[in-house]
Amino acid sequence: MLNVVKAELRKMKRPSLLYVNIGILSFLSILFTSLVFLRTGSSLGNRKGGSDSIQTAESLGKFDGGYFTFGLMSLFLGLIALTVFASQSSNEYSYGTLRNLLVRQPSRMKLLGGKFFAMVVFAFLLITFVAVLNIGLSFAESGHAHISTSLWTSTKAIHGFLTLYGNILLATIGYGLVGMSLGIILKSPMSAISISLLWFMVLENILSAVLTSAAKWLPGNALSAISAGGAKIFSYQRGLLMSGAYLLLFGGVATILFKRRDVAS
Repeated sequence: MLNVVKAELRKMKRPSLLYVNIGILSFLSILFTSLVFLRTGSSLGNRKGGSDSIQTAESLGKFDGGYFTFGLMSLFLGLIALTVFASQSSNEYSYGTLRNLLVRQPSRMKLLGGKFFAMVVFAFLLITFVAVLNIGLSFAESGHAHISTSLWTSTKAIHGFLTLYGNILLATIGYGLVGMSLGIILKSPMSAISISLLWFMVLENILSAVLTSAAKWLPGNALSAISAGGAKIFSYQRGLLMSGAYLLLFGGVATILFKRRDVAS
């Protein structure tokens, strides 16, 4: 399995995959951090969806201010993981290279497990990069916004960051598993990615708005609750249970198909 992990990581070092994703995440990190810290000096502050929750210089000076913008990146990290997992798992069918891989590694479960662990490592590295970048940008912007950073390095801040980091990592892997499962089931990266993005970015929002009761059963809301450490719709524990149920369903179907499906080319 270790050889499979190494081979998959070597493929994911392609500039078209690695540098493009790093570029997108860097742009979003700079954009969000700049907007948050620039608006602290305005009379409106940083309003969330028109609510009364405002991020001011005082609130950003609290222990969680240093990683506040990192938390805003959770959905984008999940969607990028979804696209990467979906494309890496379905490309073998599209390019007809699965037969060659099975010649080198006849055990389909070892091949599937190696591909999954390689993609988890890739997601871990992307999340770490985004965390370092956002925190670094926050420290850099704090001086211009006249924000005190004395609490950002406290024990409470470090514990809060590690908790957020772990939750975002779990949610990101969850999004990735959805993409990987659909990639194997549909055998097409375009179909898997388009259906996944359509569901998470459009259909879930429509269903949540039209059918309020349905919001408590949607996988995207469950994964969002994990990354946020709990939400109004989902508690953290319910998010874990619901996400686990969906992932077991999709992952189980994908695993059975990958193990038993004939390889025609």
